[in-house]
Amino acid sequence: MDYGKFPREQLLEKIHSLEMLTQELLKEKQQETRLKYAWAGNLGHWYWNIKTNEVTFDPLKVTTLGYEKSEVPEHVTYQFFTDKLHPDDYEPAMDAMRAHLYGQAHVYEVEYRIQAKGGTYKWYYDRGRITQFDEDGSPAFLAGIVFDITEKKERQLELERKNELLFEMSSVDELTKISNRRALIERLKAEMTEASRTSRPLSIAIFDIDDFKRVNDTKGHVYGDGVLVDVAAILKNSIREADFVGRYGGEEFMVVFPNTPLQLATGVSERIRETVKNHRFLDEMRITISGGVIQYSNEDLTEFIHTVDTCLYHAKRCGKNQIVTDLELDG
Repeated sequence: MDYGKFPREQLLEKIHSLEMLTQELLKEKQQETRLKYAWAGNLGHWYWNIKTNEVTFDPLKVTTLGYEKSEVPEHVTYQFFTDKLHPDDYEPAMDAMRAHLYGQAHVYEVEYRIQAKGGTYKWYYDRGRITQFDEDGSPAFLAGIVFDITEKKERQLELERKNELLFEMSSVDELTKISNRRALIERLKAEMTEASRTSRPLSIAIFDIDDFKRVNDTKGHVYGDGVLVDVAAILKNSIREADFVGRYGGEEFMVVFPNTPLQLATGVSERIRETVKNHRFLDEMRITISGGVIQYSNEDLTEFIHTVDTCLYHAKRCGKNQIVTDLELDG
C-alpha cells in the first residue's frame, strides 16, 4: 500500500490503528511465550527495527531491573539496553550481534550482565535472529527472546569458586603454602612434554634441609615447622614467575625451571643456598641446605628425578651446604 498519497489525518489514524494492533499482538505473544517457555526467568520476546532503531519488548525485561513502566521512554532504542551492560560484557555482546548481522553466526546468542536501577547487575541470556531484510538484502528486523539467569549464574559462579578452593586445597601444601608433591609432579610432567616438543632447555633442582632431624629433636616440631615455612618463602621469593616451586616431601623442596639451561639453574640454586645460610631463623639459629641440579635430556620422569636425587645425595655425602650437578657426578 502506498501511504505517500494518504492525507495527514488518515496517516495518523493508520498509525494509531497499527499501534493498537502492535500492542494486542504483543500481548498475545507474551501469553504464547509464557506457555511455550514456562520455566523460571523467561522475560518474553523482543523486536528490534534496525531502520528506526526502535525496540519493542515484554515489560518484564525492564521491570525485572527495578524500573517502573513510567520510567521507560516511549520510544526505546537498542542503546537503552546496551548502555546498561557491564563494561566487561559490552564488547562480547556487541561482537555477538555484529557476527549475526554480518552473517558470521546463524543466530545472535549471548550471556551478559545488565545493570539494574539500584546499581547491581543481573545476568541475562539473550537469543535472537534476523527475520526481515531490506530490498538490498541488509538486515531490517530482528526478533528474539531473553531470560533472567541471575540465580542460575550465581549458583554456577559459587560452584566454580568452591571448585577452585577445593583444587587449591588439593594442590597446596597446608604448612608452607606452596605447591604440594602432587601438583609439583603434574607441573613437571607438563614441562617435560613442552620441552620435548619445543627442544627448549628444562632444568630442575631439589633441596634438602641439612640436619633437619636435629632441629626437630633440639627445638621441637613447632620450631621445625617454622623453619620449613621460612625456607619455602625464601625459595618462592628467589625464583622467577615462570618457575615453579613445591614441597617434594618432608624437608625436601623442588624447583622446576622451564626454558632454563643447567648453568642458569645452578646459579639460581647457589643463590638460594647462600640466602638460606645467611638467614636468621628464630633464636638466631643458622640452617643450611644441600641441593642437586640437572637438565632434562628426554629421559622418563622416574629417571629424571632419580638423577637429581643422586646429585642431592652426593652433596650430602660431600659435606652438605652445597649444590651438585650431574656434570660433577660425571666428572
